[in-house]
Amino acid sequence: MPRRAAGLTAAGVRTAKAGRYGDGNGLYLLVRENGARFWVWRYTRGGRMREMGLGSVANEIGKAGRTLAEARQEAARLKNILARGVDPLDAEEASRKAAEAAAMAAAPLTFEGAANALLDAREAEWSNPKHRQQWRNTLATYVHPLIGSQPVATVEVEDVRRVLSPIWATKPETASRVKMRILAVLRYARAAGERPTGSSAADIDEALRTLLPKSAPLKRAAGYGHHPALPWQQMPDFMVELRARAAMAARALEFAILTAARTSEVLGATWREIDFRHAVWTVPGARMKSRRQHRVPLSAAATALLEAVKPLKSGPNSPVFPTEDQQKPLSSMALLMLLRRMNARQGEDADGAKARWVDGVTHEPITAHGFRSSFRDWAGEATSTPQAVMEAALAHVNADKVEAAYARGDLFAKRRALMEAWAEYCDRKPATVGHLAPAVLREVG
Repeated sequence: MPRRAAGLTAAGVRTAKAGRYGDGNGLYLLVRENGARFWVWRYTRGGRMREMGLGSVANEIGKAGRTLAEARQEAARLKNILARGVDPLDAEEASRKAAEAAAMAAAPLTFEGAANALLDAREAEWSNPKHRQQWRNTLATYVHPLIGSQPVATVEVEDVRRVLSPIWATKPETASRVKMRILAVLRYARAAGERPTGSSAADIDEALRTLLPKSAPLKRAAGYGHHPALPWQQMPDFMVELRARAAMAARALEFAILTAARTSEVLGATWREIDFRHAVWTVPGARMKSRRQHRVPLSAAATALLEAVKPLKSGPNSPVFPTEDQQKPLSSMALLMLLRRMNARQGEDADGAKARWVDGVTHEPITAHGFRSSFRDWAGEATSTPQAVMEAALAHVNADKVEAAYARGDLFAKRRALMEAWAEYCDRKPATVGHLAPAVLREVG
């Protein structure tokens, strides 16, 4: 219980021992064991006792904290607020939030704030969650520590150069992406009226092209530029070994190869998207990089593969290539591990283990995405297919907006003939998928 008194005195405030001392009107002096002294105001609201700190006791006039007279004035002010039916604590919280909001509104938008606004605005554009995360990660790692707190209106060439210089030569691919994302934030900020003056993103980009070494040679020297892809001449041999593996990941990769689709599109495929009657796989726009629906003609080999895994179907929305529990789709890691196993199975020589399936230029182990390049190289070098048909088969968007405005069709009939020819080429050596159906049901992964 606090010690009762008619009222506190200035001298008593300075000399009081540890404890709580009442002054009236709900004002109390709180003295800690270490001698620290604080003002506390207590009141009842809705039948509930509440307590509000009024700060520390001023040791001397003019020093930080409140004197006894000032604490009494504050207690009287709070009592008047309470008499009007307003809870002082709630009023203080509302006032604090309003002050913070006003301060934020008055403060200039930082680069990080503009980046977050851009990401929120473009969230729906990205069908691949990994792409969204890559944006956030690269900005958080390379950009925000240096210019994140800087007003976006003041970001100029030298600021961007300061971000890029440490990684431009050592991480050319990453640096190019970081530059592209910085410029995107600056364009967004300018469109939003947050960069009314200063250099445009285009001006900064042009200046950086002069100040920084050309990135293309750096990328080539570092082996960047493309996903490692299997030379198309080796596709029949690869397909023989792939089809010999009784695993769901192998079937998913095989289907990706036969359709020249992106792995994310394949792994996200559901049975509702498959039309066996017309041999068509329709990928919804929400799962396409271009955000536009894409029809994929299914070759006889691709259809047979789907028939082989169809016994695993548990409903129209179930994944075509499921995990062992048959409820979730395979992950991209499953295809990565599959390719690692296929390369790890090779023998060793004096130089150690040698990967058999490698890129023809960089000699790096192939990737699942690289098979789209294998298909494109085959179509361009081994067939007389028009470029428009090849690009449509890869679901590439026509960069020429005028040409695209007139080319409304998707060249489906011509693409069907191309995909059938691709499947026949991949099956140049005898191999089928039908005999693998029982094994697929036994081994999933």
